[in-house]
Amino acid sequence: MAAAIPPRGGGRGRRAPLAEINVTPMVDVMLVLLIIFMVAAPLLTVGVPVELPETQAKSLPDSGEPITITITNDGKIFIQETEIEEEQLIARLEAIAGAGYDRLIYVRGDRNASYGDVASVMARVNAAGYRRIGLVNDSAKR
Repeated sequence: MAAAIPPRGGGRGRRAPLAEINVTPMVDVMLVLLIIFMVAAPLLTVGVPVELPETQAKSLPDSGEPITITITNDGKIFIQETEIEEEQLIARLEAIAGAGYDRLIYVRGDRNASYGDVASVMARVNAAGYRRIGLVNDSAKR
């Protein structure tokens, strides 16, 4: 008869638990997430390109998702990324006001846009019932 071979590990028949953490899958997931956020971050800005004026004013505190109205240098008006006519602005803003008139509205006027166009849009925003209006600009480079 053949002799039985004793199991490894001192004859107890059990293996000692492995107390190491394999970090390779975690690093892979983190690198994928980093790449996703690096690609998505530039896409989160408002899509209408304008040249904003530079000032030394401090930025307003962030209080949720604002409504952005953009005036281009040729006088076109956009709410977020949707182009609208100036006559439709009050009706559109009143329809948005279902959530309340306390939402912040950012007005982004192109540096070369007519002052009259920007002032007219701000007057219409005020006429629609909104009181929290902010002008967006680039901070001056020192």
